[in-house]
Amino acid sequence: MAAGGPRLPDTVLFEIFLYLDHPDVLSVGLVCQQWRAVARDEFLWKELFYRYYRVSRDVPRHPAAVSWYDEFQRLYDTIPCVEVQALKEHNDQVLHLSFSHSGCLFASCSKDCTVKIWSNELDISLQHSSNMRPYNWSYTQFSQFNSDDSLLLVSGVFVGPHNSSSGEIAVISMENFTLLSRVRNKPYDVFGCWLNETNLISGNLHRIGRITSCSVLWLNNAFQGIESENVNVVKRLFKIQNLNASTIRTVMVADCSRYDSPDLLLDYEEQLAASSTCPVFDLGSDSEEEEAKPKQPPEPAIQELPDAGDVLAEDGLQQFFDDIMGGRMRPAMTETQLETKVAELFVRNRTKPPEPNLLPTDSNSKTKYLIFTTGCLTYSPHQIGIKRILPHQMTTAGPVLGEERRSDEFFDSLDHVIDIHGHIIGMGLSPDHRYLYVNSRAWPRDCVISDPMQPPPIAEEIDLHVFDLKTMKEVKRALRAHRAYTPNEECFFIFLDVSRDFVASGAEDRHGYIWDRHYNICLAKLQHDNVVNSVAFSPVEQELLLTASDDTTIKVWRSPRAVRIRQARRSRPRKLLFSWLMNQKS
Repeated sequence: MAAGGPRLPDTVLFEIFLYLDHPDVLSVGLVCQQWRAVARDEFLWKELFYRYYRVSRDVPRHPAAVSWYDEFQRLYDTIPCVEVQALKEHNDQVLHLSFSHSGCLFASCSKDCTVKIWSNELDISLQHSSNMRPYNWSYTQFSQFNSDDSLLLVSGVFVGPHNSSSGEIAVISMENFTLLSRVRNKPYDVFGCWLNETNLISGNLHRIGRITSCSVLWLNNAFQGIESENVNVVKRLFKIQNLNASTIRTVMVADCSRYDSPDLLLDYEEQLAASSTCPVFDLGSDSEEEEAKPKQPPEPAIQELPDAGDVLAEDGLQQFFDDIMGGRMRPAMTETQLETKVAELFVRNRTKPPEPNLLPTDSNSKTKYLIFTTGCLTYSPHQIGIKRILPHQMTTAGPVLGEERRSDEFFDSLDHVIDIHGHIIGMGLSPDHRYLYVNSRAWPRDCVISDPMQPPPIAEEIDLHVFDLKTMKEVKRALRAHRAYTPNEECFFIFLDVSRDFVASGAEDRHGYIWDRHYNICLAKLQHDNVVNSVAFSPVEQELLLTASDDTTIKVWRSPRAVRIRQARRSRPRKLLFSWLMNQKS
């Protein structure tokens, strides 16, 4: 056994030898005797690891692992799968959880229209609750702390005139829990996010036709009421055309500065290349590496316009109308197809081209990516759009409508598009922002979408995809275990979260799930009484996980190791008190 390491229970040792089909296991005593003999046998622990956790033998050992024994113990003892507390202060469905960067606080949003701030101490306790109903909100749905934890962004659904629904973002000070500003946000599932300590991103939607629209993304200063008389507090970032009833939703910001020094490389070949500069003795280096190669995602579908050639967009649009009037357009187009084609031709020569060299080349780059869900075929989000935010765009200083535009740059184009071929229901970034994890429910293979208002049926299985934002490629086979049952029109967001070594997600099957990021295996199922909407790892302690559910509870999960440590801390004062009392008696 590793020196100083906690000993695995005898029951686990018994299971170990059963998995190895050991012929001499007669009793726990014999198991312990044999355990002492093989405790340092790395080849045995390697064999045990692959068989017990059902890991493909093409997968090498975790790059940070010292031994196979340590890896077995890590996955056995450090998974946050022990329920230690259930928080029941919400009285309706709990929709979202977010930790502060320090890990000292976390926020929860709920259908009861409150955002609650919790203190993460030995026992988690409620510190503050803000009711948003006085501001005509229906419910709170998302929250995010800014980088220094001084402000909290809260996103919710706002009831407007004639009971129309839109979105709104509120900024709350963490110093005294006062409301600093409110920003409209449309549609409400844009959610919103921080770009830096004092500026946040919101959305607006302008209808152009029945299924054509324009999404505008705005940069807003958090201190609008204080600064609006002296400086600009809002600036337009991007203006993007939407086709076939699609809209931009679920915005988030990725910081490119750490791409060359990630916490964990997921490409096994990259791991090998990185480790070669600092050799580590590895007994498990017999992988074939064939299946470990990253799977290339399908390229985004780009529809070519017929007979356009090098003709200007205006000429192409006129030719298109002439063909319709002359009866030369076959087959006949529906009204929605006609609107989409006209919109495509109209925007073709009125869009600012994408930024060249999207992939960052400078490790000290201050570039950030704006990431969001979008689409081109139907209203259900099925693509991920990526737009580079340059340093000069990261402030509200300057013209409100952004930098000066030429007449032929009415819209902004996307710098990169990832086609998921399914309904996207969740996204999350790794702590180093190198990898993007995406929950989706797949469409049938080779399906054809003829009506944007009738998307294909979606699978019950949820696929968890992983994309490398440095290379813009899919790097892991999709993870599976969790399920969802609602159809397209009722589909809702299921939030996931990523720590250094693990990824967790909610599901509609009344469980939260935890996977290992390196080995691509499901490690734990966390029970609730209803849909699990959100999960959140502590950013400073990945052995602490929170889950939020429609059953109105927030559950707190810790690893077996963390539970033992905390129990020891609790029992220490009692022992001291007992010793003091005994001394007093004597």
